Amino acid sequence: MKLPKEQEHRRQRVLPIDSQTLAMLKEYVRRGGPVVKEGKTLIFGINRHRAWQIVKECADKAGLPKLVNPETGKVHNVSPHKLRDAFAVMAVKQNDSGDGLRLLQEHLGHQSFNTTARYRKVSGKEHQEWYHKLWNKKD
Repeated sequence: MKLPKEQEHRRQRVLPIDSQTLAMLKEYVRRGGPVVKEGKTLIFGINRHRAWQIVKECADKAGLPKLVNPETGKVHNVSPHKLRDAFAVMAVKQNDSGDGLRLLQEHLGHQSFNTTARYRKVSGKEHQEWYHKLWNKKD
């Protein structure tokens, strides 16, 4: 589905980047890395399927294990979406305050706060620790 120009523009967002990654991207651009497709300049001229292949290949080379859904037992490869999920869960664990969740929402590009709040999954142990702290119980 092709988006109208104004909607396409609204989907863009500015994200922070560390200096090492920025230096690598600048070197990539200097070497002529971006490609033009259908009149648009793209940093990487790959499609979604190729991105998934690259992530899977890198995960295999790094020796990362397959992912197992604890609820269904279904085995999955590491994927761009799984990496995004892992990033979001890690970010929430670092800062689950209202501000932290709002910044994560902006970073992930979610329109609805409820979508971001789904990453606020609490393990049984975390929930139990919270409850005991709430009542100042030591057991």
